[in-house]
This record gives sequence, structure tokens and C-alpha cells, in this order.
Amino acid sequence: MPSNRIVQKPRRHVALLVETSLASGRDILRGIARFVREHEPWALYHEPRSLEELAPRWLRRWRGDGAIARIQNRALAEQVQALGIPVVDVLGVVPSPFPLVHVKNASIAGMAAGHLLERGFRQFAFVGIDGENWSEQRRDAFAASVREAGGTFQSYELPRHAADMSSWERVESDLARWVGSLAKPVGVMVCSDQRGSQFLEACRRANARVPDEVAVIGVDDDEPLCEVCNPSLSSVRPGHAEVGFEAARLLGDLMAGRERPESPLLLEPEGVTTRLSTEVLAIDDRKIADVLRLIREHACEGLRIDALAQQVGMSRSVLQRRFRGLLHRSLHEEILHTRLRRARELLVRSDLSLAEVAERSGFRHQEYLGAVCKAHLGTTPARIRKESQG
Repeated sequence: MPSNRIVQKPRRHVALLVETSLASGRDILRGIARFVREHEPWALYHEPRSLEELAPRWLRRWRGDGAIARIQNRALAEQVQALGIPVVDVLGVVPSPFPLVHVKNASIAGMAAGHLLERGFRQFAFVGIDGENWSEQRRDAFAASVREAGGTFQSYELPRHAADMSSWERVESDLARWVGSLAKPVGVMVCSDQRGSQFLEACRRANARVPDEVAVIGVDDDEPLCEVCNPSLSSVRPGHAEVGFEAARLLGDLMAGRERPESPLLLEPEGVTTRLSTEVLAIDDRKIADVLRLIREHACEGLRIDALAQQVGMSRSVLQRRFRGLLHRSLHEEILHTRLRRARELLVRSDLSLAEVAERSGFRHQEYLGAVCKAHLGTTPARIRKESQG
């Protein structure tokens, strides 16, 4: 007589040694979670951690089936190897016997270079971290990309750690001197978003205006870090969630007894999130550059073209003609574009009423905002907000 008892398939036990302190680690965890939801009901062992931590104490007594780890140092590699289970590395910082799934640093750098080249820059620089292989890979690929396009290149290597406030100040002052020495306008790639605010502070100390004189792009699209920067930091989206998903897929194969791949799996980046730090065109006409800066900073405050002309010491007609000749659009179009960008940002990222959005983005009233959205974007403010909420 057949049994009606439900037989449950044993769950595999998987340790996740992935930091929660960085956006890259959190994205990897999201990718792993998606794989588990869609394919394998694993029992996951994980706790909040930073990238610099060694293996947690519980791992020594843990008896599991596999692990996914961001292996930051040789000690952690040895601890994980001692488990005697299949392991996938998702960092690639130290040599290890484990298969690697990671982002493609050369493509990340190429995407950052392309973003700055599209804005007309011909002078470039890179800010990296001394001794970090992933930073060096990004630096070399960025240099190759901009030189191939006919650009010039310089680089600056930050120390891994500033031991105390005095050494931090020394590093910041030295970095500011380097920023001051750069020929401008210049497009700068910072190796990661974590170093973005440090570099922008150096720009302030050097009185280098961002993005008019120095356009800056980071890596990781760590939204809180990028948005707290002033101006907000553009960033390459490397695709770490896909790294997590593919690492989980590979670990599943290894735990099933399949052979490990002979070479690392390196994934292409997703794209660039453009923010204010690269919202600029590299132009030699400093008065028009000043006009663009004034529009960016004051367009939503009822800025008038007559006031712009007076500020830069030009007649309205000459300014109009010079602006259009350089940028192939009118001052009015530039002001309207800036206001629309601000309105879209408020619609997507705030709970302000449509009337408040219209007021804060420089439109006379809600109906005028709606008419402009319809004419230029082909949609309405309400629909923009609804679509952003999924």
C-alpha cells in the first residue's frame, strides 16, 4: 500500500561570508537570495560583518555543505579551506584554490572612460588605492581607454588606511595639492564610491569646481554614499547582484559533484548612474561654463536669462548666440531641462504633493508642470511617480 507521507529533500547548509557594510556585498547577498528562491531551498548561515573581519567563531565548529565568501586575506582563505567543502570566492583579492566569480574590472573602467569621453573630456585622471589589485586593474584599463581615444592620463594612489586624524589630514592635503596641479577641465575616475567623498573634499580644498572643472565618477553605485556627496556622485553599476546569483549557481554545481571551471567567471557591468558630479560638458569657454553652473545651481529658483547675462558680463543677445553656438540648444531649453530633471527626482524620491514638486522645481504651478512633462517627456507627473513605485 503506497505511503502518503511527504518526504522532504534534505536542505544543503551554506555559509555566506559576505560583508553587509558595503553596497557590493549587500548586492551579492541579494543575488544569492534570488537564486535560493528560484532554484535551491538552502539553509543559509550568515551574520552582519565588515569586509576586513576574519571568519566568525561559529565557522570552526560548523559542519556544512558549501560556502560563498569574499576572501579579503590569506588567513581567511586558510580558515575556509580547512572546512574541506566546496567554496566560491566572490572577491579575488588573494590567490586561493577556490573558483572565482567577480565583476570585470577592465569593462568597468572602460565604461567610466566612455562616460567621461562622451562629455568631451580630453584630460583624465584616476584615484586608486595603493596595493589593491582590483584598483590597479581599473586604473590600467582606464588609462588604456582614454589614451586610445587621444587623451592624457595621470593617477594618484591613496594609502590603504590613515592611521589617525593627522595622517588623514596629510593625505587629504596632499591629494588637494595634486588636484590643484591637474590641467582642467579634467575627467576623474575614483576607484570606488567609498573614496568619492574623500576626493570631493580634496576638490573643495583645491577650489576646483565639480563638475565644471573636475567631473568625477565612482564605482559601485552605493546610493547613500553617492547621494550624500556634494555634488552627488555619478557611478558605474558593476552588477554585483548577478555575481551573487552566478556564484550560487556555481556552488550548487560543485556541491552536486560537478567539476570546477578552469578559469574565473568575470561578469560585465550593468551601466552608469549619472548624477551631478558628471552633469557637464568639457568646454574651454569659461564664461559659458559659468553659465551652465549657475543654471544647474539656480534654475529652480526662478532664474532669468537677463540675470545670467548680467552675472557673466555679457549682453543677453551675445550670451544667447554664444551659448547656442557651443551647445546647439538655447538657454531656455537648458533651464527647462534642469527644472524637469529636478521635478523627476522629487517625483521619484519624495512624497511631496504634485503642487509642492512644481514649486520646488521652478514651475509656476502644478498644471504648468503637467503641461511641460506631457510636451517634453510624453507623460504626466502622476504617471512618473506611479511607474517609479513599481
